[in-house]
This record gives sequence, C-alpha cells and structure tokens, in this order.
Amino acid sequence: MNEERLKRQLEFLKEADKLKTVFRQTYLVDGSRRENDAEHSWELAFMVILLSDYAGEKKLDILKLLKMTLIHDIVEIDAGDTYIYDKEGMKEKEVKEAEAAGRLFSILPDDQCAELKSLWEEFERRESPEAKFAAALDRFQPLLHNYYTRGRSWNEHGIDSNRVLNLIKDIEEGSAVLYKAAKDLVYRAVDAGFLKRGS
Repeated sequence: MNEERLKRQLEFLKEADKLKTVFRQTYLVDGSRRENDAEHSWELAFMVILLSDYAGEKKLDILKLLKMTLIHDIVEIDAGDTYIYDKEGMKEKEVKEAEAAGRLFSILPDDQCAELKSLWEEFERRESPEAKFAAALDRFQPLLHNYYTRGRSWNEHGIDSNRVLNLIKDIEEGSAVLYKAAKDLVYRAVDAGFLKRGS
C-alpha cells in the first residue's frame, strides 16, 4: 500500500466535503431551502444516468461524464458559487475558479490531479460531446427547480423570460431534446405566472 497516496486521497475527500457548505441560489424542489453544491453535483450525475439517451452525441463515455458532473463545481469550495445572472460576479469567476482548481486538485496524487483537473478544464471549455452534455444538464437542472418552485429564485432576483431563454440556449449544443423541453418549461412558467414575461 502506498501510504502517501492514500493520505493525499483522504485529504482531498476531506476537502471535497466542504462542497456541502457552498449554497446556490437554486431551491430544493420542495422549496424548503437552497441546495448546496454537493447536492447539485449529485443530481447532475443522476441526470446522466437517467437522461443520457437525449444527448446529441450517442456514443458518450458515461464514466467520464459522471466524473465530470461530480467534480465540475469542486472549485467553488474556494471560489464560491457565482449566480449565473450576476454580470459583475461572472467577470471574476474564471480567474477565481482557475486559482481554486490549482490548489484543490494539487492535493491529489499526481495522476488523479492531472485526470480530474483535465476533466474540469474540459467541462469549462465545452468542446467535447461529454462536456457539452454535462453543461446542458448544468443549465437544465436549475430551470427545472425554478419551475417546480413556482419561479422562486427567478422572482427573488427579478429575472424575466428573455434572460432565461438567452441563458438556456447553451443546452441545445448538448441536447436538442432537453433544449426543447427547457423552452417549453419557460413558456409554461410565463403562462402560469411563475416567470415575468420579458419585454
């Protein structure tokens, strides 16, 4: 047994547990509280298992996709969660997250550091079929929660349908089916009065 390797892996697991303390603007479906990043990442991984049939690319590496969804927000342990509609916060996001990635992944043994950091970078670039589908799920999940909570987070932040429709365009790169479903949810939310109609 490589004691140093195990020590670094356990240290990373201890650090990763902090993802449970990073809260997002998205509410749980029951509306009781905001979700944390660990719950969000778990849900994306579960969505991979259930929804990968709807990916634009049919020959996805599912294990790679699961790893990508589970680590895609790990950098928020240091960088914090940036609300997707916060224009000012989004300007600093890339730099803060790159610094966080450098520190967090370096805790791991070199081979795992290289693999997971590479997967995180791939997700951020949105170039591979896996990254595009992971990003589609990352956009779809909070939309679904907003719909089920009657637009709670949207309404708290004064978000209208134009801003939501503009944001969800990225979903189409990973899944035309989920993009159509997302647009339908937006229109239904507007009709139901959950989401302010854009002018």
